Amino acid sequence: MAKILVQILVSILLVLMAVEAASPPGNAKGRGNGYAACKIKKYKHCYNSVHVCPKSCPYDCTVECASCKPICTCDKPGAVCQDPRLIGGDGITFYFHGKKDNNFCLVSDNNLHINAHFIGRRNENMKRDFTWVQSIVILFDNHQLFLGAQKTSTWDDSVDRLALSFDGEPITLNESEGAKWESSGVSFVRETSTNNIIVEVEGNFRITAKVVPITEEDSRIHNYGITKDDCFAHPDLGFKFLSLSNEVNGVLGQTYRPNYVSRVNIGAKMPIMGGGKEYETSSLFSPDCSVARFIGNNGLNKNIGIVENLALPSLSCTSGIDGEGVVCKR
Repeated sequence: MAKILVQILVSILLVLMAVEAASPPGNAKGRGNGYAACKIKKYKHCYNSVHVCPKSCPYDCTVECASCKPICTCDKPGAVCQDPRLIGGDGITFYFHGKKDNNFCLVSDNNLHINAHFIGRRNENMKRDFTWVQSIVILFDNHQLFLGAQKTSTWDDSVDRLALSFDGEPITLNESEGAKWESSGVSFVRETSTNNIIVEVEGNFRITAKVVPITEEDSRIHNYGITKDDCFAHPDLGFKFLSLSNEVNGVLGQTYRPNYVSRVNIGAKMPIMGGGKEYETSSLFSPDCSVARFIGNNGLNKNIGIVENLALPSLSCTSGIDGEGVVCKR
């Protein structure tokens, strides 16, 4: 009996040592730095197992639960990350720079429309802006969903900079891994305690979003010219679509059509998708780009009037009240 107990204790110790080895130093576990785990319970062989992120993305990876392997968040179809770098449904990587302070439709289908608000900086030596997606609005059925990054000067990953709302009402989540809000088939779940979330609408789409800054090193390498008053926090996004039609359009959406032929120069160092005017919308909340397909559940979008009342997270109310969870009425 004593021998069996010793063997059990040794086994437990080995498991604890393995988990500790997989966790990054400095108590990074819990902030999503350096490791990832499968959080989908139906994959019993992989659920909650800890994996070290690949060297190519040591602080930003997810686990593909089916294969139980860690992969870079921005290296799979449906990714919208960085400057913005997209990977289409056809697997082709391209860039869409748009224009700072403007809005563009990423996806437009009969019951799904996704607009993105671009922030950025002008580079005097180039003919375009450096841009990043700061926030998105998603229209589906007769609902609207907002997800964005709040403006911040100094980045601290332990401070949550996510801004969320559903049908014009701010969503507040406890700052703990696994914290969840759900209603009518819509769910928001924190992957880590701050700045990392999964948004899912049953039978329609699943989005992963991680708010990240432009670091001093990023700025130096790419000559972004980032100053200390704004680190241009933005969400790196991953989209999975569950019910797109063959007529879907938008910067990203069109790449999911079965007959789509990419317009980008695949052989270029930075393949760029043009057509900014084609995808531009009059506001973040309006499905009115020239390639729009959205009609919603009842043949029209009833929420346009509602969502226009929602302020972007970088704006302040005229009353002088601003900050997390504030909605300005116009």
